[in-house]
Amino acid sequence: MVSKSKIIIAVIVAIIIVSASIIAYQALTPQPQEEKEVSLNGAGATFPFPLIDKWIAEYNKIKPKVMINYQAVGSGRGIRSHIEKTVHFAATDAPLTDKQFYEEAPGTLHIPITIGGVVPIYNLPDIPSGLHFTGEILAKIYLGEITKWNDPMIRAVNPGINLPDKEIFVVHRADASGTTFVWTSYLSAVSQEWKENVGKGTSVSWPVGNGARGNDGVAALVQQTPYSIGYVEFTFAKKNNLPYGRVLNAAGEFVEPSVESFGKAAAAAAGTIDAGAAASGLALPVLAGDAVCCAVAWGAGSAGGNRAFCT
Repeated sequence: MVSKSKIIIAVIVAIIIVSASIIAYQALTPQPQEEKEVSLNGAGATFPFPLIDKWIAEYNKIKPKVMINYQAVGSGRGIRSHIEKTVHFAATDAPLTDKQFYEEAPGTLHIPITIGGVVPIYNLPDIPSGLHFTGEILAKIYLGEITKWNDPMIRAVNPGINLPDKEIFVVHRADASGTTFVWTSYLSAVSQEWKENVGKGTSVSWPVGNGARGNDGVAALVQQTPYSIGYVEFTFAKKNNLPYGRVLNAAGEFVEPSVESFGKAAAAAAGTIDAGAAASGLALPVLAGDAVCCAVAWGAGSAGGNRAFCT
């Protein structure tokens, strides 16, 4: 008969053997590595901010340990931050210049992310969306040559609308802006006077007007200022319920801004994204948004996280 002590010893030995086997198995079996927390910082254009903000929220659902922060400070500051390597990625509506691309930030990756449209917005009591503008009218307003809402040129393209005898309060961007680059590129394409005297750029010497920072800042200033006019990416006009105008294109149509008309603009300008392109049903101007990413980001975790998010 086996003694109780021998049974206990046998059980203990069995437990030790089993435990040792489990330990050995665990040692030989690759264990899943716990993901490290990674922080990514981005900055730049205000135009794609609603989209980027949505992407960050959705990306966080599948990669909860990747913390992404994007500051909508304007394309100009975004490009500068990218060149100075104070961010992992930036967004811009205006392309990098050759000097920026080849000399100041070599190795930059340009990643197209979206296309949108810039529209004139205004605040005219009792006059809803749909006011007609031509490129020449918009250029003259921003040159300070058309100063009243009931100017004959504006009345001529808006028959039947009782336009007020009020001074036009002009609003433009105060910061270096890709939206401004698109707006001034368009004005340069449709007005020789604008092209020669002001030109295009993320920042220009405005002949007239009052500055506000960001698309949201321009929208807010127009919203709170009667008889004002400004320009923003279409999303900001819709989000703030601001009236926006229809702009005459080269085909002689006053085009309603919409996803469909911007799509036509993108199709017509594919490969060139030319603010002066003309096609039936085309809404102008149109802009393309890019993410610019460092080819090599600092920190192995940051580099991998940046690559994964940007692509």
